Amino acid sequence: MTRPARRGRPGHDLESVLQAAARLFNERGYDGTSMEDLSRRLGITKSAIYHHVRGKEELLRLAVDRALDGLFAVAGEVEAMPGPAIDRLERLVRGSVAVLADQLPFVTVLLRVRGNTRVERKAMARRKDFDQFVAKLVQQADAEGDVRPDVDPLITSRLLFGMVNSLIEWYRPRGGVGSTELADAICKIAFGGLRRDRGASAPVRSAP
Repeated sequence: MTRPARRGRPGHDLESVLQAAARLFNERGYDGTSMEDLSRRLGITKSAIYHHVRGKEELLRLAVDRALDGLFAVAGEVEAMPGPAIDRLERLVRGSVAVLADQLPFVTVLLRVRGNTRVERKAMARRKDFDQFVAKLVQQADAEGDVRPDVDPLITSRLLFGMVNSLIEWYRPRGGVGSTELADAICKIAFGGLRRDRGASAPVRSAP
């Protein structure tokens, strides 16, 4: 009879090491977290951690990539969608909120990097690409006449995702509010003010 595979000791798999590292980075900062801190949090030796990763910088890379890969997966879906840019922009917001709620520790790490290491600088460059994708969608919606014309599209894109990104400061998945409900609230507030009222006349924009 074949015996069932034995499970390893808790904390010895890469996922639980990565989850613990992300939480420590958020609590103490990346620079303020050591591999010794991580080994104590997990209750395992540092050599057990080094079985999975080369060091702290690799853990940071895995953490920010988890967040960025999720966001770019949503962006890829949105880019392939037909229809008006305003609808695709709302889908991007909803998908980004879902990623944030599902990968909260990793998105928090991403939004707090400051470019002090090579990994952080690369993450910031990818995040800038995502921000540019958002701005492009807002500009398309503006060109299609679906957003209010009295706010600059670049300001709109920054404010829109500033609202989404601020969730890391207070949102906790166990608080009873799910990602769908959260996305609904954000979209009602954001797009209620963003969408152009077709019954209103457009103000004349001054030349730059």
